[in-house]
Amino acid sequence: MPFRRRTLVDMSIVIASFDESDQAAIDAAFQVAAAAQAVDLPDFPQLSRQQFEGAIRHPMPSRSILMALATLDDEPVGHLMLYLPQAENVDNASLELAVHPAYRRRGIGRALYGHAVRMLRERGRKRIISASVGPLPEGPDRPAVGARFAAALGAQPALGEVRRRLVVDQVDHAAHDALLADARERATGYRTVTWQAVTPEEYVADVAYLDGRLVTDSPIGDLVLEPDRVDAERIRGIERVLTARGRSPYHCGVVHEASDRLVAWSMIVVVPSVPRHADQQITIVDPAHRGRRLGLLTKIENLRYVLAHEPELREIDTWNAADNKHMIAINEQLGFRAVDAWTNWQLDI
Repeated sequence: MPFRRRTLVDMSIVIASFDESDQAAIDAAFQVAAAAQAVDLPDFPQLSRQQFEGAIRHPMPSRSILMALATLDDEPVGHLMLYLPQAENVDNASLELAVHPAYRRRGIGRALYGHAVRMLRERGRKRIISASVGPLPEGPDRPAVGARFAAALGAQPALGEVRRRLVVDQVDHAAHDALLADARERATGYRTVTWQAVTPEEYVADVAYLDGRLVTDSPIGDLVLEPDRVDAERIRGIERVLTARGRSPYHCGVVHEASDRLVAWSMIVVVPSVPRHADQQITIVDPAHRGRRLGLLTKIENLRYVLAHEPELREIDTWNAADNKHMIAINEQLGFRAVDAWTNWQLDI
């Protein structure tokens, strides 16, 4: 039987918690999320049901999900997803909250937020982290509803990011050839390896080590975050989740030949239900091996690897902290161009 916990906010708005067994609630939440994304991020591919349901039915390792649906006079008008880390950062919760564009400014967002706070306090959580999108001075228009809402709740902007997009048809392959030649010349004693989906056994421990460095090595602003304690078992769990969600990850790593260790790693993820679009995710280099263009090397090699296998791919998005000057410089060399600004908000509850 589907799990439901209802809260009557006023005579017309009702908030109901639900779980993965409640298909009707999932369908309603998907409709809200798709409508909100179409307005707030019109250059994103249309949200697919596979993407939306995959996040619900296949959570990442060491993370649980709480969900709620808001209805107004029995019409679905908002939804809430809370992601609760279970191994590290156990005081935190990540929040995704969407209100249907046709029903905004009626108190639905505040009702969902109040429901979220009650659920999180019951579970001992102390802090909410969430993100909103806004326009850049020379970029396309973006509704600032998320930022206004977060500020009105008392949340503090903790980390600024910028999304950049690479348009595949506009890639300057000659420029990439020159960059790659220079990177290879500097990377004497290193070789690249590529793989899809499942990391080769001989590299999984090194991938875990690099993945676990992300919070330590990347700018996190004022976010209160502990580094993830990543091991080979968690990497295998993440791989299983991505497969279950129908995602296709492409990886490139750099092996230090003297030690036979993987010391740099980059990943691009394609959703086959939306083959024109991909996300450039992690790119990281072991601190002991920096200064040899290994990050640039992995990114170009992996870009070519994914393009060779995904002929329908047309655009790749990536996010960088606004003050991550080194990675921004690499991405702009490759042709990524700024689209919009993102703010990570933090709120103690």
